[in-house]
Amino acid sequence: MSYAIESIAQSIGARRVGEYEATIDWLLTDSRSLSFPEETLFFALTTKRNSGVRYIPELYARGVRNFVVSEEEFKQVENGELRIESAMQDDDAQPILNSQLSTLNFPSILNFLIVPNPLKALQKLAEVHRERFNIPVIGITGSNGKTIVKEWLHQLLSPDRCIVRSPRSYNSQIGVPLSVWQLSEEAELGIFEAGISEMGEMGALKRMIKPSIGILTNIGGAHQENFFSLQEKCMEKLTLFKDCDVVIYDGDNELISNCVAKSMLTAREIAWSRTDIERPLYISRVTKKEDHTVIAYRYLNMDNTFCIPFIDDASIENVLNCLAACLYLMTPADQITERMARLEPIAMRLEVKEGKNNCLLINDSYNSDLASLDIALDFLVRRSEKKGLKRTLVLSDILETGQSTATLYRRVAQLVQSRGIDKLIGVGPEISSCAARFDDGIERYFFPNTEALLKSELLKSLHSEVILIKGSRVFNFDLVSEALELKVHETILEVNLGAMVENLNHYRSMLRHPETKMICMVKASAYGAGSYEIAKTLQEHHVDYLAVAVADEGSELRKAGITSSIIIMDPELTAFKTMFDYKLEPEVYNFHLLDALIKAAEKEGITNFPIHVKLDTGMHRLGFEAEDIPLLIRRLKNQNAVIPRSVFSHFVGSDSPQFDAFTRQQIELFEKGSQELQAAFSHKILRHICNTAGIERFPGAQFDMVRLGIGLYGVSPIDNSIIHNVSTLKTTILQIRDVPEEDTVGYSRMGHLIRPSRIAAIPIGYADGLNRHLGRGNAYCLVNGKKAPYVGNICMDVCMIDVTDIDCREGDQAIIFGDDLPITVLSDKLDTIPYEVLTSISTRVKRVYYQD
Repeated sequence: MSYAIESIAQSIGARRVGEYEATIDWLLTDSRSLSFPEETLFFALTTKRNSGVRYIPELYARGVRNFVVSEEEFKQVENGELRIESAMQDDDAQPILNSQLSTLNFPSILNFLIVPNPLKALQKLAEVHRERFNIPVIGITGSNGKTIVKEWLHQLLSPDRCIVRSPRSYNSQIGVPLSVWQLSEEAELGIFEAGISEMGEMGALKRMIKPSIGILTNIGGAHQENFFSLQEKCMEKLTLFKDCDVVIYDGDNELISNCVAKSMLTAREIAWSRTDIERPLYISRVTKKEDHTVIAYRYLNMDNTFCIPFIDDASIENVLNCLAACLYLMTPADQITERMARLEPIAMRLEVKEGKNNCLLINDSYNSDLASLDIALDFLVRRSEKKGLKRTLVLSDILETGQSTATLYRRVAQLVQSRGIDKLIGVGPEISSCAARFDDGIERYFFPNTEALLKSELLKSLHSEVILIKGSRVFNFDLVSEALELKVHETILEVNLGAMVENLNHYRSMLRHPETKMICMVKASAYGAGSYEIAKTLQEHHVDYLAVAVADEGSELRKAGITSSIIIMDPELTAFKTMFDYKLEPEVYNFHLLDALIKAAEKEGITNFPIHVKLDTGMHRLGFEAEDIPLLIRRLKNQNAVIPRSVFSHFVGSDSPQFDAFTRQQIELFEKGSQELQAAFSHKILRHICNTAGIERFPGAQFDMVRLGIGLYGVSPIDNSIIHNVSTLKTTILQIRDVPEEDTVGYSRMGHLIRPSRIAAIPIGYADGLNRHLGRGNAYCLVNGKKAPYVGNICMDVCMIDVTDIDCREGDQAIIFGDDLPITVLSDKLDTIPYEVLTSISTRVKRVYYQD
């Protein structure tokens, strides 16, 4: 829906500066996601790490003319601190110059809406927009399962209704208003997620969502660090349902039931139960079969049965919440039965894979609607920037939107054009019928179905392209992905970029001061995860510095388009030219290196090249001693080729209480030495000594900057616990054979069998990074959730596992480490640290990246 800019200004109580006539269709909080600048209103949000006002000049140059800013930040415009120049060429578009606002004449070229708090203004606008719709709205909250319940409800209810739902996991203080804004005149039902991370957040989400139907999925440990107890968290989540007509939850969950009772909700309750026949929705039987589950239930004294194509407990719990909502919305029992049987798994990811012919694949072949298409295209643009690859979109018909075909594909064409797509491959009768709506400036190909596309030679012709595969599941676009994917190895390392961001934010929440900067370690190919995708994601989340070991690692990141500041931790004398050319900032730890670097910089005519001075406070590995500092200062002040950007040191044992006295001694030595260095220079020299463990255990030593290493990848160095698992190493069973009792398996006859056994061969060995010491029954992998011990010696490319007691077949998956088998289990068996296991994963193991 469209709003005049003056209407929005009135709704959010803004002071308007500017006279630009505008109609707003799109709200924007992230400058990288811009699609339709002329119809966009940008909210310049301020976070602990960044300020949105910084992006106003860039957005203005790209055509945005409407901005919401705070009073304080608008002073940057008034004081001439923010320079904006018009990118338009017509005579009427006069530039805003670097001068006082009072001297400016705003000749209808833009609007500033000035408010006390842009985030609150965004939320207020969502509240006003929501008030226009008198339709059922389902609000979903809980610790896990929110997105799956939302998407399954869409599958179950969308054949009969036009539904607006949260894109992916847009459930935050920023995500919810952007989700609610999608409500349009065609909408007959809204389904929105609400996620919180601390007390007091749910009230704002409730006012925006204003649900009439509430679903509480479960209460678990996610984001628990900001809550005193699970009960406190549950009570805060229930705030969402204060004015609901009905609330749905697991009546057998004692914690939830008690909290609902204490909340004194006025809503009707559908508390489903497997044990209490008096509950409104009684689940009389749950029978798990080999590949499906049969569920019998009683509702309003009527008995019915349905089956779902899942057998795990989480899916059963999620589907019972969906069942309750469908029953409340009076969906006929026969329709529920029919649609439950066809429920499809929810892919919570955008997968990035290596394709054939130097292509990069982004696989989102699970659902297709305008909102998720916009998100996927945004992801495509970010992954294609500065890689020199063309942008290709493979798109199926978008089904069940409630919009006319002409209207729908006009919007699709606008999205495709705004994202700079070079090539469109449309699949399906509807998109093919609208071929003329797509810009003549792009290559266009259309096919009636997926089979026709696969039979053509088009996919084989794709070369040096970033390819987004986006389609409704009925089009079986997995076949397209399979045809384009480069298959080099059965073994893959899955990297969860969303979990890595969770880990980043976990440690950011421990910083005493929001201005404290963060260095993230991406050396050793980002601890085996693959440096580019990790660095790209960290750059998008405004990490201050990346750190690699050698200059070649840094230059490769630069060539791949990484623009963040990069520190070289182990600079080589032969790599100075590379560091200068690619703006890589070296660590300097002795006079020999310093003098050589100064000489090389002077030879190149370089001045004020940033360096990072390392002090030795007890590690005794690298670094200047305390007595070196006066000479170091003299040497630095007598030249202008290099300039100290930071001074730092390394903790020896910050992860262990037994070394705390020594750690405090290190902090004292560092504080003394770093202050001595800073006193000699007028510019600010950043100080940092905290590693991952230090961030948590010694917050008083966080200084100006901290360094995040293994914690970023999900392992706490303090107790080896997993924070959010990032990497999963998996492979597939190649062959299963029956081997008689007392036979042997593998080289040197080391695998002695004491019973008739089923032995499976999997394509992973020590050349892939699977340590030989894990063999001969010393460790195990997981096959279908059960332990499968390694049998005999691990070979170079293959190893054998015992699957005698496991129901499995050739082609089934084996998990080497991951969510259910922590990497620390392997590192403990090897009497080493998780770092070694992660960094040992061979480069021949394919990395697959996904984003929750």
